Amino acid sequence: MVTAEAICLKPVNLLRQPLTFHWPCLQQVAAELRSDTQTCDCALHAGYHWLLLLMSKYNLFLLRHGEGNWNKENRFCSWVDQKLSENGVQEAQDCGRLLKEQGYKFDLVFTSILSRSIQTAWLVLEAMGQEWVPVVKSWRLNERHYGSLIGLNRAEMAQQHGEEKVKLWRRSYDITPPPIDESHPYFQEIYSDRRYTTCDVTKENLPRAESLKEVLDRLLPYWDSTVVPEIRKGRTVLISAHGNSCRALLKHLEGISDKDIASVTLPTGIPVLLELDENLKPVKPRQLLGDQVKIQAAIKKVEDQGKAKPST
Repeated sequence: MVTAEAICLKPVNLLRQPLTFHWPCLQQVAAELRSDTQTCDCALHAGYHWLLLLMSKYNLFLLRHGEGNWNKENRFCSWVDQKLSENGVQEAQDCGRLLKEQGYKFDLVFTSILSRSIQTAWLVLEAMGQEWVPVVKSWRLNERHYGSLIGLNRAEMAQQHGEEKVKLWRRSYDITPPPIDESHPYFQEIYSDRRYTTCDVTKENLPRAESLKEVLDRLLPYWDSTVVPEIRKGRTVLISAHGNSCRALLKHLEGISDKDIASVTLPTGIPVLLELDENLKPVKPRQLLGDQVKIQAAIKKVEDQGKAKPST
Protein backbone atom coordinates (compact mmCIF):
# COMPACT_ATOMS: atom_id res chain seq x y z
CA MET A 1 0.00 0.00 0.00
CA VAL A 2 1.26 3.47 -0.91
CA THR A 3 1.42 5.68 2.17
CA ALA A 4 1.60 9.42 2.60
CA GLU A 5 5.10 8.99 4.03
CA ALA A 6 6.25 7.05 0.96
CA ILE A 7 4.76 9.61 -1.39
CA CYS A 8 6.42 12.49 0.45
CA LEU A 9 9.84 11.04 1.19
CA LYS A 10 10.57 8.56 -1.61
CA PRO A 11 9.12 9.96 -4.84
CA VAL A 12 12.17 8.98 -6.90
CA ASN A 13 12.01 5.36 -5.76
CA LEU A 14 8.26 5.26 -6.36
CA LEU A 15 8.72 6.61 -9.88
CA ARG A 16 10.94 3.60 -10.61
CA GLN A 17 8.18 1.20 -9.59
CA PRO A 18 5.42 -0.03 -11.94
CA LEU A 19 2.32 2.15 -11.67
CA THR A 20 0.13 -0.50 -10.09
CA PHE A 21 -1.36 1.66 -7.32
CA HIS A 22 -4.91 0.96 -6.29
CA TRP A 23 -6.99 3.99 -7.26
CA PRO A 24 -9.01 4.37 -4.01
CA CYS A 25 -5.72 4.14 -2.14
CA LEU A 26 -4.29 7.06 -4.15
CA GLN A 27 -7.43 9.08 -3.48
CA GLN A 28 -7.15 8.33 0.24
CA VAL A 29 -3.51 9.42 0.32
CA ALA A 30 -4.36 12.63 -1.54
CA ALA A 31 -7.06 13.42 1.01
CA GLU A 32 -4.62 12.67 3.84
CA LEU A 33 -2.01 14.99 2.39
CA ARG A 34 -4.58 17.70 1.73
CA SER A 35 -5.90 17.62 5.28
CA ASP A 36 -2.53 17.39 7.03
CA THR A 37 -2.24 20.70 8.88
CA GLN A 38 0.71 19.62 11.01
CA THR A 39 3.26 19.10 8.24
CA CYS A 40 4.06 21.92 5.81
CA ASP A 41 7.57 20.99 4.71
CA CYS A 42 8.77 20.84 1.13
CA ALA A 43 8.53 17.05 1.00
CA LEU A 44 4.82 17.14 1.77
CA HIS A 45 4.22 19.89 -0.77
CA ALA A 46 6.17 18.09 -3.47
CA GLY A 47 4.61 14.75 -2.60
CA TYR A 48 1.09 16.10 -2.87
CA HIS A 49 1.68 17.66 -6.27
CA TRP A 50 3.47 14.57 -7.50
CA LEU A 51 0.49 12.50 -6.42
CA LEU A 52 -1.86 14.80 -8.35
CA LEU A 53 0.18 14.08 -11.47
CA LEU A 54 -0.32 10.37 -10.85
CA MET A 55 -4.06 10.75 -10.35
CA SER A 56 -4.61 13.05 -13.34
CA LYS A 57 -5.59 10.89 -16.27
CA TYR A 58 -7.51 13.17 -18.65
CA ASN A 59 -7.42 16.84 -19.64
CA LEU A 60 -10.72 18.53 -20.51
CA PHE A 61 -10.91 22.13 -21.71
CA LEU A 62 -14.02 24.30 -21.43
CA LEU A 63 -14.27 27.61 -23.25
CA ARG A 64 -16.94 30.26 -23.20
CA HIS A 65 -17.06 31.74 -26.70
CA GLY A 66 -15.44 35.10 -27.45
CA GLU A 67 -17.42 38.28 -26.90
CA GLY A 68 -20.49 38.57 -29.12
CA ASN A 69 -22.13 41.78 -30.26
CA TRP A 70 -24.91 41.40 -27.70
CA ASN A 71 -22.39 40.67 -24.95
CA LYS A 72 -20.91 44.03 -25.82
CA GLU A 73 -24.38 45.65 -25.65
CA ASN A 74 -25.12 43.83 -22.35
CA ARG A 75 -28.23 42.11 -23.74
CA PHE A 76 -29.54 38.60 -23.08
CA CYS A 77 -28.46 36.83 -26.27
CA SER A 78 -29.40 33.26 -25.45
CA TRP A 79 -30.64 31.43 -28.58
CA VAL A 80 -30.53 34.44 -30.89
CA ASP A 81 -27.70 33.71 -33.32
CA GLN A 82 -24.97 36.33 -33.09
CA LYS A 83 -21.47 36.45 -34.55
CA LEU A 84 -18.44 37.51 -32.53
CA SER A 85 -17.59 41.17 -32.10
CA GLU A 86 -14.16 42.40 -33.22
CA ASN A 87 -13.02 42.03 -29.62
CA GLY A 88 -14.49 38.51 -29.52
CA VAL A 89 -12.51 37.50 -32.60
CA GLN A 90 -9.37 38.79 -30.89
CA GLU A 91 -10.21 36.90 -27.69
CA ALA A 92 -10.60 33.62 -29.59
CA GLN A 93 -7.35 34.13 -31.49
CA ASP A 94 -5.50 35.05 -28.29
CA CYS A 95 -6.90 31.93 -26.63
CA GLY A 96 -5.62 29.74 -29.47
CA ARG A 97 -2.17 31.34 -29.35
CA LEU A 98 -1.99 30.82 -25.58
CA LEU A 99 -2.94 27.15 -25.86
CA LYS A 100 -0.38 26.65 -28.63
CA GLU A 101 2.36 28.33 -26.58
CA GLN A 102 1.57 26.03 -23.65
CA GLY A 103 1.84 22.98 -25.90
CA TYR A 104 -1.73 21.73 -25.83
CA LYS A 105 -3.12 19.66 -28.69
CA PHE A 106 -6.76 18.76 -29.23
CA ASP A 107 -8.17 15.56 -30.69
CA LEU A 108 -11.82 16.61 -30.84
CA VAL A 109 -13.86 19.77 -30.36
CA PHE A 110 -17.53 20.01 -29.36
CA THR A 111 -19.61 23.14 -29.93
CA SER A 112 -23.22 24.24 -29.76
CA ILE A 113 -25.07 25.01 -33.01
CA LEU A 114 -24.88 28.77 -32.38
CA SER A 115 -22.47 30.68 -34.62
CA ARG A 116 -20.50 32.39 -31.85
CA SER A 117 -19.59 29.02 -30.34
CA ILE A 118 -18.59 27.54 -33.72
CA GLN A 119 -16.71 30.66 -34.84
CA THR A 120 -14.73 30.65 -31.59
CA ALA A 121 -13.72 27.01 -32.10
CA TRP A 122 -12.59 27.70 -35.67
CA LEU A 123 -10.50 30.70 -34.64
CA VAL A 124 -8.89 28.83 -31.74
CA LEU A 125 -7.96 25.88 -33.95
CA GLU A 126 -6.64 28.17 -36.67
CA ALA A 127 -4.41 30.02 -34.20
CA MET A 128 -3.14 26.65 -32.93
CA GLY A 129 -2.45 25.34 -36.44
CA GLN A 130 -4.93 22.52 -35.79
CA GLU A 131 -7.67 23.34 -38.30
CA TRP A 132 -8.01 19.67 -39.21
CA VAL A 133 -9.27 18.65 -35.76
CA PRO A 134 -12.89 17.39 -36.04
CA VAL A 135 -15.64 19.68 -34.72
CA VAL A 136 -18.92 18.12 -33.56
CA LYS A 137 -21.99 20.33 -33.01
CA SER A 138 -25.07 19.82 -30.85
CA TRP A 139 -27.95 22.01 -29.68
CA ARG A 140 -27.52 20.40 -26.26
CA LEU A 141 -24.48 22.64 -25.72
CA ASN A 142 -26.48 25.78 -26.58
CA GLU A 143 -26.63 28.72 -24.22
CA ARG A 144 -29.35 28.74 -21.59
CA HIS A 145 -32.72 29.76 -23.04
CA TYR A 146 -33.67 32.99 -21.32
CA GLY A 147 -37.26 32.96 -22.53
CA SER A 148 -38.97 36.33 -22.67
CA LEU A 149 -35.81 38.04 -21.35
CA ILE A 150 -34.05 37.51 -24.69
CA GLY A 151 -32.91 40.79 -26.21
CA LEU A 152 -33.33 42.83 -23.03
CA ASN A 153 -30.53 44.91 -21.52
CA ARG A 154 -29.35 43.57 -18.15
CA ALA A 155 -28.46 46.93 -16.61
CA GLU A 156 -31.78 48.48 -17.64
CA MET A 157 -33.60 45.48 -16.15
CA ALA A 158 -31.65 45.93 -12.92
CA GLN A 159 -32.87 49.50 -12.72
CA GLN A 160 -36.44 48.35 -13.31
CA HIS A 161 -36.59 45.14 -11.26
CA GLY A 162 -33.62 45.45 -8.89
CA GLU A 163 -30.16 43.89 -9.06
CA GLU A 164 -31.06 40.91 -6.86
CA LYS A 165 -33.95 39.89 -9.11
CA VAL A 166 -31.78 40.11 -12.21
CA LYS A 167 -29.05 38.11 -10.44
CA LEU A 168 -31.60 35.39 -9.67
CA TRP A 169 -32.68 35.25 -13.31
CA ARG A 170 -29.07 35.20 -14.50
CA ARG A 171 -27.19 33.10 -11.97
CA SER A 172 -29.56 30.99 -9.85
CA TYR A 173 -29.76 27.23 -10.36
CA ASP A 174 -33.45 26.39 -10.43
CA ILE A 175 -35.34 29.60 -11.26
CA THR A 176 -36.78 29.65 -14.79
CA PRO A 177 -37.51 33.03 -16.41
CA PRO A 178 -40.88 33.69 -18.09
CA PRO A 179 -41.15 31.65 -21.32
CA ILE A 180 -40.90 33.09 -24.80
CA ASP A 181 -44.11 33.06 -26.87
CA GLU A 182 -45.04 33.83 -30.46
CA SER A 183 -45.53 37.53 -29.72
CA HIS A 184 -41.86 37.90 -28.79
CA PRO A 185 -39.84 39.83 -31.42
CA TYR A 186 -37.25 37.03 -31.68
CA PHE A 187 -39.58 34.01 -31.54
CA GLN A 188 -39.80 33.46 -35.30
CA GLU A 189 -36.10 34.13 -35.82
CA ILE A 190 -35.25 31.35 -33.40
CA TYR A 191 -37.86 28.71 -34.14
CA SER A 192 -37.92 29.09 -37.93
CA ASP A 193 -34.14 28.66 -38.11
CA ARG A 194 -33.24 25.61 -40.18
CA ARG A 195 -30.50 24.56 -37.75
CA TYR A 196 -33.17 23.39 -35.29
CA THR A 197 -34.39 20.77 -37.78
CA THR A 198 -31.12 18.93 -37.04
CA CYS A 199 -31.90 18.39 -33.34
CA ASP A 200 -32.69 15.04 -31.76
CA VAL A 201 -36.03 16.46 -30.57
CA THR A 202 -38.79 18.16 -32.53
CA LYS A 203 -39.04 21.94 -32.64
CA GLU A 204 -42.20 21.69 -30.57
CA ASN A 205 -40.24 20.02 -27.80
CA LEU A 206 -37.36 22.50 -27.75
CA PRO A 207 -37.28 24.68 -24.63
CA ARG A 208 -39.09 28.01 -24.41
CA ALA A 209 -37.17 29.04 -21.27
CA GLU A 210 -34.67 27.31 -18.97
CA SER A 211 -33.17 27.43 -15.53
CA LEU A 212 -29.55 26.36 -15.18
CA LYS A 213 -30.87 23.06 -13.81
CA GLU A 214 -32.81 22.52 -17.03
CA VAL A 215 -29.67 23.32 -19.05
CA LEU A 216 -27.85 20.57 -17.15
CA ASP A 217 -30.80 18.19 -17.65
CA ARG A 218 -30.63 18.53 -21.45
CA LEU A 219 -26.83 18.59 -21.53
CA LEU A 220 -26.08 15.51 -19.41
CA PRO A 221 -27.46 12.87 -21.81
CA TYR A 222 -25.18 14.24 -24.54
CA TRP A 223 -22.23 14.44 -22.14
CA ASP A 224 -22.71 10.84 -21.02
CA SER A 225 -23.44 9.32 -24.43
CA THR A 226 -21.15 11.29 -26.73
CA VAL A 227 -18.46 13.31 -24.92
CA VAL A 228 -17.48 10.93 -22.11
CA PRO A 229 -16.66 7.97 -24.41
CA GLU A 230 -14.25 10.19 -26.36
CA ILE A 231 -12.52 11.36 -23.18
CA ARG A 232 -12.22 7.76 -21.96
CA LYS A 233 -10.44 6.89 -25.21
CA GLY A 234 -7.71 9.24 -24.01
CA ARG A 235 -8.61 12.05 -26.39
CA THR A 236 -8.03 15.64 -25.35
CA VAL A 237 -11.37 17.40 -25.78
CA LEU A 238 -12.25 21.08 -26.08
CA ILE A 239 -15.85 22.14 -25.45
CA SER A 240 -16.36 25.54 -27.04
CA ALA A 241 -19.75 26.57 -25.75
CA HIS A 242 -21.42 29.25 -23.63
CA GLY A 243 -21.30 30.72 -20.15
CA ASN A 244 -24.21 28.70 -18.81
CA SER A 245 -23.63 25.41 -20.60
CA CYS A 246 -20.05 25.49 -19.29
CA ARG A 247 -21.22 26.47 -15.78
CA ALA A 248 -23.74 23.62 -15.79
CA LEU A 249 -21.03 21.14 -16.73
CA LEU A 250 -18.70 22.54 -14.06
CA LYS A 251 -21.46 22.09 -11.49
CA HIS A 252 -21.80 18.45 -12.48
CA LEU A 253 -18.08 17.66 -12.59
CA GLU A 254 -17.01 19.58 -9.50
CA GLY A 255 -20.09 18.86 -7.38
CA ILE A 256 -20.80 22.57 -6.87
CA SER A 257 -23.83 23.22 -4.66
CA ASP A 258 -27.03 24.81 -5.96
CA LYS A 259 -26.21 27.91 -3.93
CA ASP A 260 -22.52 28.22 -4.78
CA ILE A 261 -22.99 27.89 -8.54
CA ALA A 262 -24.40 31.43 -8.52
CA SER A 263 -20.93 32.78 -7.75
CA VAL A 264 -19.16 30.86 -10.55
CA THR A 265 -18.31 33.28 -13.34
CA LEU A 266 -16.66 32.45 -16.66
CA PRO A 267 -15.39 35.35 -18.78
CA THR A 268 -15.44 35.18 -22.57
CA GLY A 269 -12.47 33.71 -24.40
CA ILE A 270 -10.67 32.30 -21.35
CA PRO A 271 -9.85 28.56 -21.52
CA VAL A 272 -10.60 26.48 -18.43
CA LEU A 273 -8.50 23.37 -17.83
CA LEU A 274 -9.92 20.48 -15.82
CA GLU A 275 -7.57 17.65 -14.87
CA LEU A 276 -9.71 14.56 -14.30
CA ASP A 277 -9.11 11.18 -12.69
CA GLU A 278 -10.25 7.85 -14.12
CA ASN A 279 -13.76 8.51 -12.74
CA LEU A 280 -13.83 11.91 -14.49
CA LYS A 281 -13.61 13.74 -11.18
CA PRO A 282 -11.28 16.77 -10.89
CA VAL A 283 -8.05 16.06 -9.03
CA LYS A 284 -7.40 19.78 -8.46
CA PRO A 285 -9.29 23.07 -8.79
CA ARG A 286 -10.15 24.28 -12.28
CA GLN A 287 -7.48 26.44 -13.90
CA LEU A 288 -8.37 29.56 -15.87
CA LEU A 289 -5.40 29.86 -18.18
CA GLY A 290 -3.75 33.17 -19.00
CA ASP A 291 -2.85 36.44 -17.31
CA GLN A 292 -4.53 36.18 -13.90
CA VAL A 293 -4.86 39.96 -13.42
CA LYS A 294 -6.67 40.27 -16.75
CA ILE A 295 -8.83 37.24 -15.93
CA GLN A 296 -9.97 38.74 -12.62
CA ALA A 297 -10.80 42.01 -14.39
CA ALA A 298 -12.81 40.07 -17.00
CA ILE A 299 -14.71 38.19 -14.27
CA LYS A 300 -15.61 41.48 -12.58
CA LYS A 301 -16.82 42.86 -15.91
CA VAL A 302 -19.20 39.91 -16.32
CA GLU A 303 -20.45 40.21 -12.73
CA ASP A 304 -21.10 43.93 -13.20
CA GLN A 305 -23.34 43.31 -16.21
CA GLY A 306 -26.36 42.76 -13.98
CA LYS A 307 -25.88 45.97 -12.00
CA ALA A 308 -27.96 49.08 -12.54
CA LYS A 309 -26.21 51.95 -14.28
CA PRO A 310 -25.53 54.90 -11.93
CA SER A 311 -27.85 57.84 -12.44
CA THR A 312 -26.44 60.73 -14.44
